[in-house]
Amino acid sequence: MNDITKTLGTLFRPVKALVVYEANGREKQTYVESYDMDENGFPINAHPLSIRESTALAKALDTSEELQRNFLKPSGLLPKNVVYINPSQQGYAVWHTPMQRVELFFVDSLDIPCGIASIPPLLWRATKNGLWVYALEDDTHLDLQTPLCHAPFFNTSNDGKVCMGTVKVTISHDCLLEEFMHQWQQYFFNSYFSHLTMQKSPVKGNVVQLWQSLVGTKKQFPVTSLLANGYTLKNLLK
Repeated sequence: MNDITKTLGTLFRPVKALVVYEANGREKQTYVESYDMDENGFPINAHPLSIRESTALAKALDTSEELQRNFLKPSGLLPKNVVYINPSQQGYAVWHTPMQRVELFFVDSLDIPCGIASIPPLLWRATKNGLWVYALEDDTHLDLQTPLCHAPFFNTSNDGKVCMGTVKVTISHDCLLEEFMHQWQQYFFNSYFSHLTMQKSPVKGNVVQLWQSLVGTKKQFPVTSLLANGYTLKNLLK
């Protein structure tokens, strides 16, 4: 189907109507009648659907272009940190990132300064419209039974789903894998952490005090503070 976003302000008028008839009996026979539309939108000139009209209709309904898009295709060799790809238009990717230092942003009400801090290894799962993030105690040897932990962040629910708030997520239908992962990580880390969506702290102890002790220092994230969430990597591949 064609993208008509740019023409939403244009007035469209009906020009063709189709009526499908089906005969009773064991062998279902169908007949398609085509109608032209007059200037008032009323059907006129009933006639059997012609080959020319059938060809035009088939072209309008053809989705092969959609299937040929590059969504989640790697630009070269598959990145080593990619765990799994489902490349359909409604698909998703799973990848991991190592322990690293990143810049984090917090709303003033949390009383946590914005700045650079160490974060644990993370496991990411993302579709075109949604993101789930989990923490790992170690990302060097991943398999289907690798246990997952709650991501030690705000705005993340028990099942790992991230609340993006007012962040406008725009992932294109033909986004290559590397850009897909990069964009989601940028969306996540460039947004402001604001509130807990879980009923309890995602880490052992007080999560606010944890980040207060880490931001702006050279301390390594204490993976011993992570809490298991009952999931394994296998649970994400569905």
